[in-house]
Amino acid sequence: MTSPPEAKPVRIPKLSSSVHDINAEKPPFGSRFLTQDSDVWAQNAWDHVPPPDDQTETITASLARQRLVPVPDDEKKNYNAKPAKYWDNFYKTNADNFFRNRKWLHLEFPELLAAAEPNAGDISICEIGCGAGNAAFPLLTANKNPNLTIRAYDYSTHAVKLVQTNTLYSSPPVGKIEAAVWDLSSLDKLPPGVEPGTVDIIILVFVLSALHPDEWGKAIANIHKMLKPGGLVLFRDYGRHDLTQLRFKSGRLLEDNFYIRGDKTRVYFFELDELALIFTGSRASPAQKTSTMTEVVDEDGENETSLPATSQIASPASHTPAETPNPGSDDDLNLPSSGPSLQPASDVHHNLLHPLAHCPPHPLFTIEQLGVDRRLLVNRKRQLKMYRIWMQGKFRKAK
Repeated sequence: MTSPPEAKPVRIPKLSSSVHDINAEKPPFGSRFLTQDSDVWAQNAWDHVPPPDDQTETITASLARQRLVPVPDDEKKNYNAKPAKYWDNFYKTNADNFFRNRKWLHLEFPELLAAAEPNAGDISICEIGCGAGNAAFPLLTANKNPNLTIRAYDYSTHAVKLVQTNTLYSSPPVGKIEAAVWDLSSLDKLPPGVEPGTVDIIILVFVLSALHPDEWGKAIANIHKMLKPGGLVLFRDYGRHDLTQLRFKSGRLLEDNFYIRGDKTRVYFFELDELALIFTGSRASPAQKTSTMTEVVDEDGENETSLPATSQIASPASHTPAETPNPGSDDDLNLPSSGPSLQPASDVHHNLLHPLAHCPPHPLFTIEQLGVDRRLLVNRKRQLKMYRIWMQGKFRKAK
């Protein structure tokens, strides 16, 4: 007599943001705690799971291996000269099939759904680095606000064509959508249809990491110029020592924490203090670094945040979207808008030790949220644990 098939554990859905508001006294309701390490295979999601004891050794070994064989100097110029070309090739190859629709943004950033309410009024939302519209179209589908305008921009011509040929683009159910080619790192050039100080919300998801650190100042200057006083940046990107960073092979390292993927697109892995310096000119205070909400996600099936499929997560050249900073003695130092540079620190890029080129004097933004989302992906069939690290923030333009 054959035994009945083993029942799968009941799935606990993700009902709250991975990073909670800095003003909240407690983490979001429904946190899931892993009390015994052996239980990790019994459930597909847990909160507050620390990295393994040997993670430091894993990080050290991976980075040392990568530094032995970096990208040759004569090839670096090719990758940095025309990065849009490589993203064009990416979208020509993958069309709109690679990234899943980012419905999880509505959970992480409820401001988006609030803007889509029927009586929200005139609101302009810009998605920069829109790709095939994986954030714009889910928002457009959920929209009930006839006065909401969604603008989608990307420096890949082919990506913008994918947006413009989507049936929702030509016939939006409610509201308006516009798309155009535009480079976030353009100097003194805003996207078509956008006047200074006219945008309410900017979605910046896995975009800043695609820029060279020398382009950060121009990017922030453009974002600041586009937003209304009090406008909001909704940010998510790769975190330092994420799985994909550690899995890069030889010949991929452009400079510390900055890599070239197999498809020639670039990616940087951030620390919290780097993001605070980029947006505000100062390191983040302990109060501004929000609690980490870590969960285990069963890699075998669909997960609640619509992360890419298993093959994409496992790839060292992955574009998949999801470490705490290394606090130093100068954690509470402010970066001046002018004057002498700070002493070098290993946890931030050297560009951030002095004012960014082409960037107006800080402070430009205040931090409303800045945190780390550590997630443990689990492949129960192969008994594998894979640690992902993402940075998430909300930055408000000064009024």
